[in-house]
Amino acid sequence: MGPSGARTAGAAAAGPAAGVPPRGENSPRLGAFLARAAAVTAALTVAGALLGLVRDQAIAKIYGASTDSDAFLVAWTVPEMAATLLIEDAMALLLVPAFSHAIALRAAGRATALRDPVRDPVRDLVAATFPRLFAVLAAVTGLLILFAPQFVGALAPGFPDPGLAVDCTRLAALTVLTYGIAGYFSAALRAHGRFLPPAAVYIASNIGIIGTILLLDSCWGVRAAATGAAVGGLLMVLAQLPAFVREADWPPLRPRPAGRIAAPLVGFAVLAPIALFAVSRQSQVLVERFLASSLSSGAISHLNYAQKVAQMPMVLSLMFCTVTFPAVAQAVAEGDRERARRRVEKDLALAGTVVLLGTSLILGYAPQIVEVLFERGAFDPQDTATTASVMRVYAAGLIGHTLVGALGRPFFSSGRPTWYPPAAMAVGLLVTVAAGSAAVGPWGVHGIAAANAAGICVTALLLLFGLGSRIVPIEVRAIGRALGRLGLAAAAAALAGRLAAPLIADALLSLVLGALLVPAVFTLTGLAVRAPEVVHLLALTRQRIRHVR
Repeated sequence: MGPSGARTAGAAAAGPAAGVPPRGENSPRLGAFLARAAAVTAALTVAGALLGLVRDQAIAKIYGASTDSDAFLVAWTVPEMAATLLIEDAMALLLVPAFSHAIALRAAGRATALRDPVRDPVRDLVAATFPRLFAVLAAVTGLLILFAPQFVGALAPGFPDPGLAVDCTRLAALTVLTYGIAGYFSAALRAHGRFLPPAAVYIASNIGIIGTILLLDSCWGVRAAATGAAVGGLLMVLAQLPAFVREADWPPLRPRPAGRIAAPLVGFAVLAPIALFAVSRQSQVLVERFLASSLSSGAISHLNYAQKVAQMPMVLSLMFCTVTFPAVAQAVAEGDRERARRRVEKDLALAGTVVLLGTSLILGYAPQIVEVLFERGAFDPQDTATTASVMRVYAAGLIGHTLVGALGRPFFSSGRPTWYPPAAMAVGLLVTVAAGSAAVGPWGVHGIAAANAAGICVTALLLLFGLGSRIVPIEVRAIGRALGRLGLAAAAAALAGRLAAPLIADALLSLVLGALLVPAVFTLTGLAVRAPEVVHLLALTRQRIRHVR
């Protein structure tokens, strides 16, 4: 999945070797392409997640769970929101279908393009959207820098050192511009079947943050971490720039004649529901930090460390959905609802298997995970105990987060405006706000985490039941039965891990053995209850072993 070089009109449909996914749901070439793309994306995502853990370890070791770390995390809300809006959700949901359509027009009009090589739908789409996006991002960045004190006051009104948080926020605000450009590049490259550069962006970002902390902490303190966020955003852009220039042929070497772009307009009617959906989804973090700002020092940090580790299974489970999104968008655009249904149901089953297996490991071994990852330097055993207990509460909502991430894509795959997903997300957010406000007093950070899980699960159920009647006719009952069987397997594996974890005093050794025990119990229980994905994966493994022999 390396760079494929500059494209000609005749090479635009050259197939997987050139980075373009072959058409057809049942095509063996498509299956092989998606498998390779998913493997590359998953490998780079794991690498980025591991570097993210190294980043969090460095912050935990140097700053612990303190006012300094809380100040950084208040500022870190900006890159988190920017990543959700501009890289993962809104930008991808908006632009992948638009670029997919433009690429199809480019392929369909190859003969015309050879006679008139100046016209190119992809290049026209970039010319119509990128300059405007850059101007908007630059303006928002400037406003956030200017109004950083008001931002901090609204997000964390009880914070003890607002000046430090304001300094960090102004530095982190630069990520709005760089993440937006990186997200635009990622959407264009994924639509072209190029998954390697987009999957590497978080590796680049975390390298920038870690390196800047190591270089500048002695003189800038926690402000070095915020500066690292800005440096990491720039590296995200640079990691994708060469591939984007080749695929989009931008900027054009020759002047383009004026005319209407031969691609769907990316206007407010399409953008508004996508942006509202992404903002509402990420607003759960804003609610958490608002509620936790009035608790004791370190509460925001405990929530952050617990959430970052707990969400790793969710991130891995959604990798295949990220790779297959262009295929779903293509099927929906062509009116092939049956092909889209099969693809979405496969994605949901695979994502559910991965996230529930990860959930069972977290529920069983949360204290050992936190101790191995974070307990050093300023991060003490009490921080470990609190973070681990919060992580177990968060784990209850991982299946909801995964379903929301997987179901949001087909809703927006047609490129037409739909307000159902943001409405469902708003209902879930209201549940989070109400439950969090009621629970933060008696249960503190644990009540906040429980409210997060409750709100996202409500949204997941609304999206699951709403997709079939609106976009893709998925079989909700069949999906529910499959996830229910996988849930039983996860519960058995989590119980086995919870009972076995305390038997070994060394946290690392206990965790290593747990990484063997939990999947084994998950698999055996899945076979016992005939969970379809477990049965299918084992059958496929046996088939591959016989083939090798």
